[in-house]
Amino acid sequence: MEVALGCDHGGYALKEPIRQYLASKGISCRDVGTDSEDSVDYPVYGMKVAQLVSSGGCQRGILICGSGIGMSIVANRLAGVRAALCHDIYTARLSRQHNDANVLVLGARVIGPGLALEIVKTWFETGFEGGRHKRRIDLIDKLAGKGKPKA
Repeated sequence: MEVALGCDHGGYALKEPIRQYLASKGISCRDVGTDSEDSVDYPVYGMKVAQLVSSGGCQRGILICGSGIGMSIVANRLAGVRAALCHDIYTARLSRQHNDANVLVLGARVIGPGLALEIVKTWFETGFEGGRHKRRIDLIDKLAGKGKPKA
């Protein structure tokens, strides 16, 4: 599995511990930036990760910004992307079990590194339950016309 990993300046400090954790589990990352705490525009990095997931270039993605809200909005613009903003282990688990989330979004100014790593661990270890949840995901695609606007 290859994971697209991106952040803005607000999420930069959290990106490296996450990359190291994933590497320790044998999960390769495609880091799309940013590479410092210098101010950048989060939509650029959110879109890079979302495009990789939407196109199938990466199976999953992780986005990190200050609150996680902006990155979630950006990522969910693309067809096939189910980005979930998670600030605790419970929502991380449910985002996978019920929503088959393929992009995890974290708010670095909302959670600390210890909790962030537990969320990432839970998110990768949790599978999709399918069943009625698959029917609902299919319904989302149908109601959205299978083509959320491409940016």
